[in-house]
Amino acid sequence: MWWSRVLPISWVLVLVQLLTSEAVPISKDRTKIKEPEVRIEDAPANVDTGLHYDRYLREVIDFLEKDEHFREKLHNTDMEDIKQGKLAKELDFVSHHVRTKLDELKRQEVNRLRTLIKARHDLEGGNDIAVDHQALLKQFEYLNHMNPHTFEVDDLDRLIKSATNDLENFDKERHEEFKRYEMMKEHDRREHLKTLDEDERKREEEHYDELRKKHADHPKVNHPGSQNQLKEVWEDTDGLDPEDFDPKTFFNLHDTNGDGFFDEQELESLFTKELEKLYDPTNEEDDMVEMEEERLRMREHVMNEVDSNKDRLVSLDEFMTATNKKEFLEPDSWETLEQNQAYTDEELREFEDHLVRQEQELHQKTAELQKQRDELDKQQEQLNAQKVELQQAVDHMERLRAEKQEPPAEVHVEGNAIPESHAADNQQQHYQEALIQEPQPVAQVHQDAYQDQNQQVGEQTHHNLPPGDHERPQIENHLP
Repeated sequence: MWWSRVLPISWVLVLVQLLTSEAVPISKDRTKIKEPEVRIEDAPANVDTGLHYDRYLREVIDFLEKDEHFREKLHNTDMEDIKQGKLAKELDFVSHHVRTKLDELKRQEVNRLRTLIKARHDLEGGNDIAVDHQALLKQFEYLNHMNPHTFEVDDLDRLIKSATNDLENFDKERHEEFKRYEMMKEHDRREHLKTLDEDERKREEEHYDELRKKHADHPKVNHPGSQNQLKEVWEDTDGLDPEDFDPKTFFNLHDTNGDGFFDEQELESLFTKELEKLYDPTNEEDDMVEMEEERLRMREHVMNEVDSNKDRLVSLDEFMTATNKKEFLEPDSWETLEQNQAYTDEELREFEDHLVRQEQELHQKTAELQKQRDELDKQQEQLNAQKVELQQAVDHMERLRAEKQEPPAEVHVEGNAIPESHAADNQQQHYQEALIQEPQPVAQVHQDAYQDQNQQVGEQTHHNLPPGDHERPQIENHLP
């Protein structure tokens, strides 16, 4: 990687991570392994910078470094120009194919962010509220959300600056996260003790002290990056005589990708032997989260001591310069995590106070939700009671209707039987039909209805007369 010296902190770190191969396994003898020539296109695709936009960042870099013009400008641009955005302006001169692919990558990233925004919006219960994507996209400063379709110079400039800032703050944020982890672990231990009786609590505290003593009982840990520490790797990992230790040879053996630099992963692989003295995953007293923190502390320490230009890489020149310092030959003892507690007593008190406030707020919200639930249950009971009353009213109406539809007693007039209710119903229906006819006067309607009724009775009587009486004259009835 002949151009990596000129990259800014973030750009260097990302590119080196993309182009490095796997760390050296501890069990291999590096003197018997022939180093393959590493090509850019053979870079692993699964290196993660830890940024939430890591995939987008890596894909943009992958395509930019394929453009010959951009790679040439990258070689001839110094660090300050890159920070000032001069390299980003070279985007206007990359090939059409690369620009088209960058446009596609940006559209995919914007769609991903919109999906995340919508998912979070739904989780917060805002399904019925429209989402203002443009307003919410402002929080993602590594791209220009006002132009979601094409990848422009401003997008590259934003990406470089955001990655630089985020990666520079990575160690600080990691320290704070580990501190919270340690304080929570201690808080949980104390809360557990409160649940025990006096005898159980005494046994638990004795067991805890015993575990701490066992963890502290380990071989001496060499100062990271010191001559003693590197010689141990030289002897145990490389299988070489410690009397023949040569810093330059050591550097070339552990520069796994042969680019002339130690990146952070290559440095961290050098500390495995020291960590094995402190941690064993099969031991109850050893916390693997603390082991990883110890590894990162060692890497951070060496970078601060050796990386003179702060590009998050250790060049051969920087390494050779460090081997001539007194700290390399006669280092101070290394303070491990158990000797260097991550938090103070005051920080732990503040943390526990914060947990108490959170718990109180949670209880308050729980009480409010319970109250709302009780009110809803009460309303549901009222609705159920109304439903029962309504059902009872419906059942009563059904019974009344059923009683009205029962067969009535029959009226016997000599001859055929005519149901009394049926005759009355026919009479009432005929009367109602007569009322709505127009334009007859009301009196006439009454008269016609009365005549029809008498006629029907007369016909029925006539039908039932004995023989010989049929020729009798019928008497017409008239209303006065």
